[in-house]
Amino acid sequence: MFSVARSEKLEIAAGAVNVVFTDRSDGDFAVALPPAEIEERRCRIVDAPWTWLRQVHGADLVSVDRPGHWAGTEADGAITSAANCPLAIMTADCAPVVLVSDAGVAVVHAGWRGLASGIIENAADRLRELGGMPRQSLIGPCINAGVYEFGEQDLSLLIDAYGPDVGAETTWGTPSLDVPATVASACRRAGWPVPSEPPPCTSDERWYSHRTRSEPGRQATVVWIDSPSEAGVGS
Repeated sequence: MFSVARSEKLEIAAGAVNVVFTDRSDGDFAVALPPAEIEERRCRIVDAPWTWLRQVHGADLVSVDRPGHWAGTEADGAITSAANCPLAIMTADCAPVVLVSDAGVAVVHAGWRGLASGIIENAADRLRELGGMPRQSLIGPCINAGVYEFGEQDLSLLIDAYGPDVGAETTWGTPSLDVPATVASACRRAGWPVPSEPPPCTSDERWYSHRTRSEPGRQATVVWIDSPSEAGVGS
């Protein structure tokens, strides 16, 4: 039976916001899969055209005003204030991050390059342009510091940008990047609430991981606003 790994629902002025994080048991959502195969999995979560992205580890976001708008575009985040417009990103170690304001929602693919480029701050600015106040942020499964060995030169750039707490060590004693800490620091810098729950690590076989197991599969993070007549997450 299909059941998403984690789902949340909260009310904003624009309607009820649904947030879904999948895991391996929900199937592979990699965008390179045959369209019919992946479409069936998408429909089990929410039966409307998704805005999915060809992610490029940058800081660009698309603004969505109808279902499926900008699907297949090269970008690393999407934002909407419209109802029934599912926004999705796919991850296998990078952090899926959802920002919620009173007026809309954004979902971003926050790998280290995107974080260094300011994707979370960009998403927060775009949400403020909609006129709403910050409400909440959520982070989904991503690689954690204990298994994420990271080059010292790139790590120093992120420490300079986000503070010393983003630097860490692997369990075998080499330099690593603390991705959840970097997301939290970026949220603070953007004036947004920090995620209240720590994410699980993708080194756990419940999730796909490119870094630890060289897997091609991807989990999905999907967010959408219900219209007043809609009940919520499909099952």
